Amino acid sequence: MTKLTLASYPHMLGFEQLERVLERSAKSGNEGYPPFNIEQTSDLSYRITLAVAGFAQDDLSITVEDRQLVIRGRQSDDSEGRVYLHRGIAGRQFQRSFVLAEGVEVGEALMENGLLHVDLTQAKPETVVQTINIRKG
Repeated sequence: MTKLTLASYPHMLGFEQLERVLERSAKSGNEGYPPFNIEQTSDLSYRITLAVAGFAQDDLSITVEDRQLVIRGRQSDDSEGRVYLHRGIAGRQFQRSFVLAEGVEVGEALMENGLLHVDLTQAKPETVVQTINIRKG
């Protein structure tokens, strides 16, 4: 079976970077933890919400690395001296990655009621019309 790539379509020029982004996104290894929502809050804005119960603000970090939003959580081990009869609240470290399109900027991050909200905005794309002169050869 032949793998279809964007290079397989000769009329789609310059999309190699998009193909690399799609491959990176597929390999990002995001597990199901922590659960998250992505909502569109307006025509050009979005909000990612992660359920981070038990994490303090200092346990979380948000970075943008090579057009990729990376949210990491690492709790300090405070279980010393505690005896759990049942431990069902996940306290493991995590990393969630989201590939950002060109023009998408990360805005504010807000922590409330065990939820981490990260707001994103997308610049309105400009319509560009360019006329190319034809030279006589």
